[in-house]
Amino acid sequence: MTDTQFGVRHYIGAPVAITRLAEQNIVCMPPRSAKFTLEEWRMSNEQRCRNTEDQQQLADRIIGESERIREETAERAAIMKATTDRRIEERIGDVEFIKKELEIQRKEICLELEALSMYKTRLQDCLASLQINALTICRKCLVLRDGRIGIDLVVDDVEHALQQEITAILGGQSLLKRTLEQLNEQMRRLRSTRYLLDRDLQYKQGAIDSDTGSLSLKPTDLCLSVYEGYANLDPASISAEEYNAVSNKNIQQAAREVTSARPIRVFIDTLLNQVIDDLWTAFNKCNHEFNERIKQTKIAKEKLEDMHRETTEKISKMQHNILQLQKALSDKEGNVGLAHTRLGRRAQRISAELVRDPPGQSLFYECEMLRYSVGQLQQMLQEATASLRYLLQTQLQLEEDINVKMNTLKIDEVDCMTLRATMDYHAY
Repeated sequence: MTDTQFGVRHYIGAPVAITRLAEQNIVCMPPRSAKFTLEEWRMSNEQRCRNTEDQQQLADRIIGESERIREETAERAAIMKATTDRRIEERIGDVEFIKKELEIQRKEICLELEALSMYKTRLQDCLASLQINALTICRKCLVLRDGRIGIDLVVDDVEHALQQEITAILGGQSLLKRTLEQLNEQMRRLRSTRYLLDRDLQYKQGAIDSDTGSLSLKPTDLCLSVYEGYANLDPASISAEEYNAVSNKNIQQAAREVTSARPIRVFIDTLLNQVIDDLWTAFNKCNHEFNERIKQTKIAKEKLEDMHRETTEKISKMQHNILQLQKALSDKEGNVGLAHTRLGRRAQRISAELVRDPPGQSLFYECEMLRYSVGQLQQMLQEATASLRYLLQTQLQLEEDINVKMNTLKIDEVDCMTLRATMDYHAY
């Protein structure tokens, strides 16, 4: 709400009080004069001068800025061209360095392929020289040991050693064939890597030629052209990191393949001796496990025999103990009868004589104690009888275990070790 509604508004002449619009009278104002005042003329001139000065200062700044930008763009273009030339030279040097590394790896691959071809011929000549040795005896030992009975039919270290010896024998049979397969695979991978290196070398030589031609161009050459198309002028979609990763991957793959191929030659040189050493190691380990198992079985058998002897003695002592307990029970029957008879006679006393005197209490206590003693003897007799029964069962079990151990000793010490004494390994 403003003073034009409820205040006083000054017009040319006297002030007119205004209230509400409905209460105001219509005032007719004369039109403005077509001439300006002196103050307006002076203000207009001053404003025009200030605007002119501002435009002149703006023009001076634009001229100075334009000169500075021309110099800056010229310097920037020169710097950018020098930077681009330097980077192209560096790029050519980097590509040539990578190309040399690739050529070195390619040469090593070619040398390795020639060496592997010679070893392949040796493997093909020696493939049939390895024969299965003692496989039948080892399997027969496993079959014989399946004849163990009872608790001795266990998967022990001897069985593990036999399985390992069989594995070593079967591995020796197929080792040359698998080595030849690995050698063929390695040679295939080397050829594949050499193909990738050849292709990469071709691409890098093309890149070197292109950058060398670009480096020889000058801004004043007549063969230059300006691209006016809408598509991106730089179609490169591979970053420098990806490019380096691809080149390094090829170099590392070539080095890795050469490195993995070299141990194959050493492995082939030591293959036969290593197979024989492995077979002798498995043979000696299996014999050691057999001897240890036989020793453990003998110790267990001797311990069972000692326990059987001790159990027999305990059975004899327990039988004597049962006889003594039965005799003690028989003796207690007389004492119980005597105490009960005395109590019965004293119970026949008449009138006041039927008193609870110390003799009666003593007889009652004696009966209770005799009953308790008879219960203890009967309990001990039951426990002794049960213990005797368990001892007899233990004696039978010990006899069975001793027979099991004797059967195991016969199989391991007599049958298996006699067969293994005929085994022999020699260099092929």
